[in-house]
Amino acid sequence: MTAWDLLIGNVHLATMAGESGYGELRDGAIAVKDGRIAWLGPRSEAAQHGTASEERDGDGCWLTPGLIDCHTHIVHAGNRSDEFEARLNGATYEDIARAGGGIMSTVRATRAASEEELLCQSAPRIASLLAEGVTTLEIKSGYGLDLASEAKMLRTARRVQDVLPVRVATTFLGAHALPPEYKDRPDDYIDAVCAMIPALAEHDLVDAVDAFCERIGFTAAQTERVFAVAQQHGLPVKLHAEQLSDQRGAELVARFNGLSADHLEHLSEAGIAAMARAGTVAVLLPGAYYFLRDTTPPPVAALRAAGVPMAVATDNNPGTSPMTSLLLALNMACTLWRLTPQEALAGATVHGARALGLHGEIGTLEVGKRADFALWRIARPADLCYAIGFNPCAAVVNGGRWRLPQVAVPA
Repeated sequence: MTAWDLLIGNVHLATMAGESGYGELRDGAIAVKDGRIAWLGPRSEAAQHGTASEERDGDGCWLTPGLIDCHTHIVHAGNRSDEFEARLNGATYEDIARAGGGIMSTVRATRAASEEELLCQSAPRIASLLAEGVTTLEIKSGYGLDLASEAKMLRTARRVQDVLPVRVATTFLGAHALPPEYKDRPDDYIDAVCAMIPALAEHDLVDAVDAFCERIGFTAAQTERVFAVAQQHGLPVKLHAEQLSDQRGAELVARFNGLSADHLEHLSEAGIAAMARAGTVAVLLPGAYYFLRDTTPPPVAALRAAGVPMAVATDNNPGTSPMTSLLLALNMACTLWRLTPQEALAGATVHGARALGLHGEIGTLEVGKRADFALWRIARPADLCYAIGFNPCAAVVNGGRWRLPQVAVPA
């Protein structure tokens, strides 16, 4: 008889495994051993397979894989609510930039903050996500734009998983914007970014490398230089692509077998085909689309027809998506872009895991995978995409450890 650490019974499982649907198993049970899923199946059969030192009654809840927010800039200092107010009072982006606002205001605040200050400012934002069943979180750098500040952001991101119950995947986004000290010298700054990659990788601060390929960001040629250095150091790549215009970034990241191309409002048929061939995930970010009052949606129907996996994330950042609710992002993806609830939930589980290169570890309920779950007081899985401003999370399991949804924020 197998000895388990934890058995959760009286639950309905949405395994998110298989080719379609939620992978439903009603009146089920799931067992954990050493932080991994050891067994799952009908509750009536659990006793035939093992006994557990700890048993929990799921009280008829639905149990899904822990949610995965696969695109955030959540570690940063300061906020930009003053710019939000200024825009609504008639100021233009150029007005705000001339006054020292925009991304550089976040860069100044982040450079000036200590690691402790960064952690204290970021932790409440992260705690909001954790209360909604998020168990894995991607955190990008990109508000430092020099080696010391980028390293500080990434060290802080690594520390998050030491003080809060969440798994963190870090992404180096040095090619996010041109810092003032490199004004009119973007190629020189790309040289600096390429030099940062081995320095950061040496200290195990980076899980992936990203860039902002856009008319107001960096060219495809400059991005390719960054990707080449990342590849030399064994780091997977992803890309902010086709948000404001088609720069063929999706084709570029697919050529490097990239994990994901993110935003994609101006994605072309050629980009879709390249992503489909490479298995590159399309990460959809409805928060930025909403906040910027965009009117060009990503080509969801074409992505669906091509079989490109679609993830959904918050894009939490101070300038264009100050969103700390992944459940709201799921609702937006459905209402704004016509994803089905099953597609949206897959976007925050199985495909979110794929966008981080972690689909062998998390994202579905399967034996051998990490025991990251969320329990929900809902009637059916679609409810997670239906209600607005309502959090039905009843409990969370991180690496086999049961916890309540609300978490204490470090002082």
